[in-house]
Amino acid sequence: MSGRLSLSWVHQDRALLCDGSGGYSWVDRDDPRLAEVRLLAETGRVGDVTGGPRDNLLIQGDCRDAWRALVRIPEWASAYRGAAKLVYLDPPFNTGQTFAQYDDGLDHSIWLAMIRERLLLARELLAPDGSLWVHLDDAESAYCKVLLDEIFGRSSFVATVVWEKDRGRRNDTDLSSAHDYLHVYAPSGPGWRTVRNLLPRTALVDGRYRNPDGDPRGPWLQGDNGTAKSGTERNRFAVELPSGRVVRPPAGSYWRFSPATLHAARADGRVWFGRGGDSLPVIKRYRHEVQPGLVPRTWWPAEEVGTNQDAKRDHLRRLFPGTEPFATPKPEPLLRRIIEIATDAGDLVVDGFAGSGTTAAVAHKLGRRWVAVEQSAATVTGFTLPRLRMVVDGADPGGITRDSRAEPVAPLPDGLTPADVAAARRTVAALAGARLLDGVGDEALGTLHRRLLSAARSRERVVREWPGGGGFRTLAVTPARYEVTGGRVLLDALPAEFVAAQLGFRLAPRGPFAGVRGRNRLAVVDGVVDERLASAAVTALRPDETVTIVGRAVLPGTAAHLRALRPGSRVLKAPDDLLRHRRVLR
Repeated sequence: MSGRLSLSWVHQDRALLCDGSGGYSWVDRDDPRLAEVRLLAETGRVGDVTGGPRDNLLIQGDCRDAWRALVRIPEWASAYRGAAKLVYLDPPFNTGQTFAQYDDGLDHSIWLAMIRERLLLARELLAPDGSLWVHLDDAESAYCKVLLDEIFGRSSFVATVVWEKDRGRRNDTDLSSAHDYLHVYAPSGPGWRTVRNLLPRTALVDGRYRNPDGDPRGPWLQGDNGTAKSGTERNRFAVELPSGRVVRPPAGSYWRFSPATLHAARADGRVWFGRGGDSLPVIKRYRHEVQPGLVPRTWWPAEEVGTNQDAKRDHLRRLFPGTEPFATPKPEPLLRRIIEIATDAGDLVVDGFAGSGTTAAVAHKLGRRWVAVEQSAATVTGFTLPRLRMVVDGADPGGITRDSRAEPVAPLPDGLTPADVAAARRTVAALAGARLLDGVGDEALGTLHRRLLSAARSRERVVREWPGGGGFRTLAVTPARYEVTGGRVLLDALPAEFVAAQLGFRLAPRGPFAGVRGRNRLAVVDGVVDERLASAAVTALRPDETVTIVGRAVLPGTAAHLRALRPGSRVLKAPDDLLRHRRVLR
């Protein structure tokens, strides 16, 4: 045995066939309907688009079919296969509930098979330096983590982010759930840290840098200094302070620095011994020397990125008044954090379960390319499309449309914000209310309150606002063409675009030919292929080209005749020979 951990479930040796409305049925893995590469048909345009494959795309249909088209059809694959910097998956959590927009209660085995197929396609979409973020709750998170390890490898696991989705508390359960999970995987493994982005520094973090000694190099923070609880006796050497006192670390502690490091820092004026020169040494680390941002943590509190309720109450209900919103919409600040960590401007963001369109809306406002796929036509019509149209038109005032910053009306000490002062005022009021400040005179206490109130005053300054612009195309996954009846595979028509997609040819009409793959031309005949037709096709070829001819029927001897005329050429009969060239996800 290899010792490799894997997940097993009922019908794991079979595959799922989607009915197009959220339902699934088990079929054999060699079912021809699984092999069909469905086409994407344009249904509309919003705003400024080019009509090319790199436009932003809103696709209505199952994401398995849509993603297979993006990675199999050459016209799409050149822009999407291995190109996504971020793939975000927010599938149904399989909680067993039924919501207005979708049913969240699949059989466990069906859910596992469904998500596995989409993870395999996500792997094909991801760029080498991209990342996959899978959003789940307790219902399927642990099982999906094992699947992710199987498909991407444990070395690709980055972390699991925990998001506080709810500030409240439910009293009708055993333990009130307040969080979701985001499993993060990157094909580059540990190397992803070199391409992921840092979070912006906050006033609270910068406020820890002070300059009590007026150092001309600016505010500083304790760095490799002070004492630690572990070390060796070599790090318990004596240090003479400016006051003349000689000190060592307290018992059980050790200096964090070596004698050489301390000596160099003193020579550079980077050591702080307290105002009287009689405190343990602190080696300064200046604010301008640290990295420009913060390493993302795995705990994302509601106060930083919002909650489901924020998205529902403060955004969707305002966009769609009088319409029942999604039960658990994701707030735009949450998707903003994911997108800003994982991508840069112009990068491609792909969402396989678009829902109300939060991922696409945020990606658009942040200047990223995006592809959003939503299975439900009603959801696209009622939420996703109108919301994204409002984003393009500059008519969506909520979410991350506007970034503003509270600035103090009066100057504050370095690192302090009006919010800090307001918090201090509340603290003083609470202490006074608890009669812990009875020794302070009423006049002095009143003066303190007034000064804190004045210092807490702020004005809002808009630092960024989305004005609208850009655009996107709407596409739909076309209906399936293969039909299985009585064990036979039927094909209602034989359009060249369909045949080219099944065989991996790029559409390139020229004379009798419909497509090209390398130096091989494609000819499609919705009828019988005979020697005369084969001869005509060869006559139209260039000297270095071969041809693949696809027809409904092939007369005896035609294939040999074609090979004799142009070695390397072939004749295929539809649909049987098309199915022999299929590629099914395993």
